[in-house]
Amino acid sequence: MIGPNSTIGIFGSGQLGRMLAIEARKMGFRVACYSPANDSPTGQIADREISAPYEDLEKVRQFAESVDVVTFEFENIPAKTIEEASRFAPVHPKGEILYITQNRLREKTFLFGNDFPVAPFYKITTLADLEEAVEKTGFPCVLKTAGFGYDGKGQSKINSKEDIAPAFEKLDKDECVLEAFVDFEKEISVVCARSESGDFVHFGVFENDHANHILDVSFAPGAVAHNVWEEAVEIARGIAEKFEYVGTMCVEFFLQKNEELIVNEIAPRPHNSGHLTFDAAVASQFEQQLRAVCGMPLGSTKLVKPVAMANLLGDLWMDGEPDWSAAIESGAKLHLYGKNEPRPGRKMGHLTAMAETVEEAVAIVREARSRLTGIKEIKGIGR
Repeated sequence: MIGPNSTIGIFGSGQLGRMLAIEARKMGFRVACYSPANDSPTGQIADREISAPYEDLEKVRQFAESVDVVTFEFENIPAKTIEEASRFAPVHPKGEILYITQNRLREKTFLFGNDFPVAPFYKITTLADLEEAVEKTGFPCVLKTAGFGYDGKGQSKINSKEDIAPAFEKLDKDECVLEAFVDFEKEISVVCARSESGDFVHFGVFENDHANHILDVSFAPGAVAHNVWEEAVEIARGIAEKFEYVGTMCVEFFLQKNEELIVNEIAPRPHNSGHLTFDAAVASQFEQQLRAVCGMPLGSTKLVKPVAMANLLGDLWMDGEPDWSAAIESGAKLHLYGKNEPRPGRKMGHLTAMAETVEEAVAIVREARSRLTGIKEIKGIGR
């Protein structure tokens, strides 16, 4: 076991690393983070912030030698970086998992090959490949870059034959994936953790509303049938076991109208939808990550009360500094990530609220967010 006063090394330095570092500090660990950034959200909390390219393998070696274990808050790390770090310190989750999950084609091939439910997909390298695949999927369908896509980036919806060539030219990548369009009823996620000894815990099912492909509001427990809840958890467990996963992981699903589940994506790290556990769970997704990678017993995933989380994007700053006092007067808790430059679509923070019902918790975070700008939100639970 890696105990308190040891040093946790984190590749990546965004808000997920920040919250991981906060939990590490609470548990008595030291923290070092490595990324190309300076004065980063994680670096502001860490004991040491190493600012260097991921490709600088000498700096990576020095970093790995200076910590007791390495983990991630960001999966798009070059394979050579992970390989070099693993020569000098334990790395969780292992590099093979990141290699699979940082590429949509490899991830979907892994899921399909292990009998997990995925939408029909096709590898695309040429316009002819795309035209042939569209004939199989029909309209609409979605063309996505194979690698380095998140929050809706690197994808284009194809609704007609006229969209095919422009979509291919827009992505301009060597390798893409065409997916059949899933007409889902709602989006849900399961955040879970697995230890090296095979212990597994989960937070149940979270329900997620998106706006412009970016997570907008999450709440728990999700409003799904018991059989859907059980199946989603078992799929997440199966993926974690097949990976021999160590750490916190999220599986995102589309729930179709016939109650069938489709795996949308795997996140090999804590996840935006799990931010609500930071306040509402006995042991948050970030504490579970620490416990797992350090070989400590996993914690309780019990939620104290129904809870909701609302993302705060840089758009809220367009007319000046938001009214923070007005927001927290409504009963919500404010989490800001220490980012200096607000930009449209950039995740700058989030609000959480606990209440006696999910509906009440969602209403509180939406009301709190509307007070930041004075623009009333009228949307409730669901799409």
